[in-house]
Amino acid sequence: MTVHRLGSVHPRLSLAGTLLAALSLLFALAAPATADEEPDADKPARGSAYMGMGVVAHDGQHGLPADTRAGQTEGVDVASHQGNVAWSTLWSSGVRWAYTKASEGTYYTNPYFAQQYAGSYNVGMVRGAYHFATPDTTSGAAQANYFVDHGGGWTRDGKTLPGALDIEWNPYGAACYGKTQSGMVSWIRDFLNQYKARTGRDAVIYTATSWWTQCTGNYAGFASAHPLWVARYASTVGTLPAGWSYYTMWQYTSSGPTVGDHNKFNGALDRVVALANG
Repeated sequence: MTVHRLGSVHPRLSLAGTLLAALSLLFALAAPATADEEPDADKPARGSAYMGMGVVAHDGQHGLPADTRAGQTEGVDVASHQGNVAWSTLWSSGVRWAYTKASEGTYYTNPYFAQQYAGSYNVGMVRGAYHFATPDTTSGAAQANYFVDHGGGWTRDGKTLPGALDIEWNPYGAACYGKTQSGMVSWIRDFLNQYKARTGRDAVIYTATSWWTQCTGNYAGFASAHPLWVARYASTVGTLPAGWSYYTMWQYTSSGPTVGDHNKFNGALDRVVALANG
């Protein structure tokens, strides 16, 4: 009779365990991603997200609006991938307001923020900062605090717009960040309440109607207090998220001159200044 020492494993059992582990790993690698996820190879580096990153992939691009600058005011939004921005060139082209990405989650700040945020101000533009939300990493309140502490504050100087919450498709995974619709609404509310507690201003909400419908259930409860910045790359702005009867800002293209992301403010320059002043 073969005798095994205490604590030893029979060779057959050891081999079976190894084979089982190998098969489990093989099945895990072969398992398809859920419908709400992007393949790993398509995921960008953390921190590299920017306003409108998912619009073309999810909503498409369907032309440009007619030039309506008589009743609207041209603006741009920028992030680190644009580097140092030629603000004087944009000013000469008629751009009068700008938003700069300040932060993402509670782990990233834009290394070009100073040049972009101060540069737009120095040429005469009305400017603001935005935060790219990642609701799957930390709470809304934590991200609002991080945003305010890293450039997202506000002052009544006539040239500083309230901070904007960029809430859209998750470029790093599940489109709705793994949250239920009610959970997403709660996260957004948490961010907005904390931002107002810190700054005294209601933040602007940037989103796309299709994402808002999918991930919040087309929630209408923020419309009364928060200006809408809607993303839609087409000749018309299309259907707005529930609750908003008009947009304040419209991101209409990611293929503009000098800086790709161009926007229209729904009003003349004095209305931009009015929003800045609160």
